[in-house]
Amino acid sequence: MKFDNNLGDFDALGDEHIGASENTPMRSDAFQLSNEEKIDIIKDDVRRILETLGLDLTDDSLNGTPNRVAKMFVNEIFGGLDPSKKPSASTFENKYKYGEMLVEKNITVYSTCEHHLLPIVGKAHVAYISNGTVVGLSKMNRIVDYFAKRPQVQERLTIQIVKELQEVLNTKDVACVIDAKHLCVNSRGIRDIESSTVTSEFGGKFKDMGTRREFLDYIKLDTQF
Repeated sequence: MKFDNNLGDFDALGDEHIGASENTPMRSDAFQLSNEEKIDIIKDDVRRILETLGLDLTDDSLNGTPNRVAKMFVNEIFGGLDPSKKPSASTFENKYKYGEMLVEKNITVYSTCEHHLLPIVGKAHVAYISNGTVVGLSKMNRIVDYFAKRPQVQERLTIQIVKELQEVLNTKDVACVIDAKHLCVNSRGIRDIESSTVTSEFGGKFKDMGTRREFLDYIKLDTQF
């Protein structure tokens, strides 16, 4: 899509929830400020937004909101922008020679739509076939959580999870499916509270229809305890 520096074009891009890059768009100076400096700046910006909306920030309930929001942005919901928080995913030799698919399903996803900064909430299902190494199960959840904790589009999130696990495990045989609700669709705009969005990325052997079908059958299993 070609843009002529027209704000309407960018509004349309966001309203259609289209992502323009496979990588999270980051400026080259993204980490020149410390987290504390970022919190101080964001706190003032949030305060101005709330005051512009006409809210009285001297009220006890609102007085601490700018600082709470700033800390939440930097330390929590956008913490995945910080490369120092990237999980170290140690791998181990597959000594038990398990050669079938490993599936980690129903991984909770909490992310934020980069177009309206509203929540994305859903489940990720991740699988790989070992080529000699395995990764700890919790590390798969942590990788999902790390890439989710940033302004995102769901397609990019799905790809980033797969590419990271491919690099960690040194294999192309990785797959991910995400099923999530976007509050920018559910609570504004069309306000369709029933719809959800499904994205997938299949690498290596998962491009084979039989292997793909096996994975999709696994994630449909009703696991209850």
